[in-house]
Amino acid sequence: MFANSCDNEFEVDKGWTVLLLRMEKRVRKRDLIIKSLKMITGVALKKGKKAAPRFELGIKDLQSSALPLGHAAERVKKITPLDRISPKNKNVLVLSNGHGEDLIALRILQALHRLKPELKLEVISLVGEGRTFSNAIEERWLFKSGTSLRLPSGGFSNQSISGFIQDMFAGFLWVNFKNWSSVRSAAKDGSFIVAVGDLLPLFFAWSSGGNYAFIGTPKSDYTWNTFKPKFLSDFYHSFKGTEWEPWEWSLMKASRCKIVAVRDKLTARGLRKKNVRVIAPGNPMMDGFLPVVCPINLKSFRRLILLCGSRMPEAMANFKRLLNAIEQIERKTPLIVFVAIGSEPSIRLLEDSLKDKGYKKTISPFIEMDTDTFFEKNGLRLVLGVGKFEQWSRFVEVGIANAGTATEQLVGLGVPCVSLPGKGPQFKNGFAIRQSRLLGGSVIPCQNSFEMVQTVQSLLQDSHLRERLSFIGKRRMGNSGGSEALAQRILEFLNSK
Repeated sequence: MFANSCDNEFEVDKGWTVLLLRMEKRVRKRDLIIKSLKMITGVALKKGKKAAPRFELGIKDLQSSALPLGHAAERVKKITPLDRISPKNKNVLVLSNGHGEDLIALRILQALHRLKPELKLEVISLVGEGRTFSNAIEERWLFKSGTSLRLPSGGFSNQSISGFIQDMFAGFLWVNFKNWSSVRSAAKDGSFIVAVGDLLPLFFAWSSGGNYAFIGTPKSDYTWNTFKPKFLSDFYHSFKGTEWEPWEWSLMKASRCKIVAVRDKLTARGLRKKNVRVIAPGNPMMDGFLPVVCPINLKSFRRLILLCGSRMPEAMANFKRLLNAIEQIERKTPLIVFVAIGSEPSIRLLEDSLKDKGYKKTISPFIEMDTDTFFEKNGLRLVLGVGKFEQWSRFVEVGIANAGTATEQLVGLGVPCVSLPGKGPQFKNGFAIRQSRLLGGSVIPCQNSFEMVQTVQSLLQDSHLRERLSFIGKRRMGNSGGSEALAQRILEFLNSK
């Protein structure tokens, strides 16, 4: 009987031991799951209900007062990596798709860096090589991401079938796929995407799966809403109520699109009718221009500025055509022409072209003014300079411009312009008319050199006409300060996460 009693007690102890082992195994498994969730989400778990008591071998009694599971029973907050930006790693990735868009993107990036230097800033140039960002990248406060490609069409493949085919063979699709992959990866890491331009960067931002902002720069309802309809596109935009397309404003209305900004209040009004939450805080194009005093020894000259564009080989063709027209302008008083260029066309190409036309390179007599090279022929003086636009634009009287963004900036500073459309791919007759409409006629497109010469001479002789066009241009381009306002909006969103 004693033996039976011992056997029964042994069986009971054995049963308890097996039960304890099983429960301990389940609890450890639960601990492991909770720990894994912590590591994956990076979210601090909140205290909740007490967990089941822990069981350990060697404990005499079942301890109901054991520590809660993992020191605190915690509730996991359901947050995916794409819906949040970690406060420890707030990154901003800016996408732009053109030379003008690069300039606007740089102004916004500079404002972000100035307001919050510790913020990590990255940029992807979807069109072109992104040379606008070179200095910032060298200073190491901006980081280049993605893959750059110089397109044969100069980014205007949508305006030419041959240009589109050339871009395809140059690797346009492959480069865009790689950049799209880079944007997706950045969004998964918590970066806030800022798209600057039109549909391409907007689509990249939306398809990234992350939160994004859109700065719509190239379209304005001024191009159709302030003129009597003349072209088929005017009726089309009037029917829509905005120059933006339905698929574009649908991406602007997405829940992950946190900020939408456009260049003027008229365009914002059109998009608000489509239920887009949009702002018009100012035009970033007009930021960064410092006051410059015209040198005293230049005041006796009539002063023109020549802008031939930045896309080769079109820019060189523009330069030659515009210069031929300038040579025909009557010069009752001394005339000086400032040729402001960026990275392209190069100084060397311009110098070779001028030498072929009989211009002589001499030492500049204007010591007070920063110049690169100086040429003269039959009393006509030409000053060439790289990166001098912001300085020279402040003391010229009339612009002769076949450019995009630079023309808009010049008009925004109060300088009326004359253009001479060519064969493109950018500065064709349609582009020139649209630009003139956008800027309220403060840019006057001409059909030939003779008309251009007559228009320039009229502007130089009629100060009241210049003042009237100057007022219109300033009003159309708006005030400065847009970059800082947009940067503030972006930081407010980041800080709210």
